[in-house]
Amino acid sequence: MTHPMTRLIAVVGPTATGKSDLGVRIAEETGGEVVNADAMQLYRGMDIGTAKITEAERRGIAHHQLDVLDVTETASVAAYQRHARMTIERLIAAGRTPVLVGGSGLYVQAVLDEFEFPGTDAGIRARWESELTEVGAPALHARLSELDPVAAEAILPSNGRRLVRALEVIELTGRPFSATMPRPGPPRYDAIMLGLDREPAALDERIELRVDRMFAAGLVAEVRGLLSAGLRSGRTAARALGYQQVIAALDAGGGEAELAVAAADTVQATRRFVRKQRSWFRRDKRIRWLDAADQNAVDEVVAATRR
Repeated sequence: MTHPMTRLIAVVGPTATGKSDLGVRIAEETGGEVVNADAMQLYRGMDIGTAKITEAERRGIAHHQLDVLDVTETASVAAYQRHARMTIERLIAAGRTPVLVGGSGLYVQAVLDEFEFPGTDAGIRARWESELTEVGAPALHARLSELDPVAAEAILPSNGRRLVRALEVIELTGRPFSATMPRPGPPRYDAIMLGLDREPAALDERIELRVDRMFAAGLVAEVRGLLSAGLRSGRTAARALGYQQVIAALDAGGGEAELAVAAADTVQATRRFVRKQRSWFRRDKRIRWLDAADQNAVDEVVAATRR
């Protein structure tokens, strides 16, 4: 039996706010299935450091676009867009509610809004990748800040892959990279968009606790195992929050002091990332924001999705 309403529901917002749990609850109420929109949760084996929802936590709800890439593969927003839309449209056709869940803003909007990706030029990209190797990501970020301050604000200074892509597009198109980034609308789907956030100081505390738990749960062992599977060669995966910090600590000797620095650096990098996520999603006025600490408000929204 299919349900009468199959509108896509998106649950978005900063890291560590509780989106995964809310997504499962909504899927349970709507007879739906979850579609992951966290870029790093696409990777097999990157479980602890991405806070990937466990089988038990999924409570029997099917999850899509999880564990679809090896750590040696480069994540592509364009490829994700194709695969996620295919999943969403198959679910809608079957009368199942797609619940898109994640905090990767570009991935979310690439699915929800009509957006075509600029082409690529192997020669231009290779040249910028060579410069990345020579001068490092912060220097490329400074260069991008000169050429396109809006794009530089949206890209972490440590994200060499996205910096290279932005500079490639600027050179290829003669336009700012920010001009090619997705804007709200025209929407592809008649989606219900829910944003989950917490008061900044409270979220900062949750991030610190989350990182402590990740290290206690075996993040370092997870990284060691992934290194043996080729993580270091992964242009996207190796730069994931937590993973790049642990790799640096292991390269520096992997002692207690180095790992303590890695944990502290992961907390700070995650807090910076949260500020960028908040800035990205707050621009989208379609989103109905919920305070994750207000359980009554969250419960009311979940109940409103019930069929």
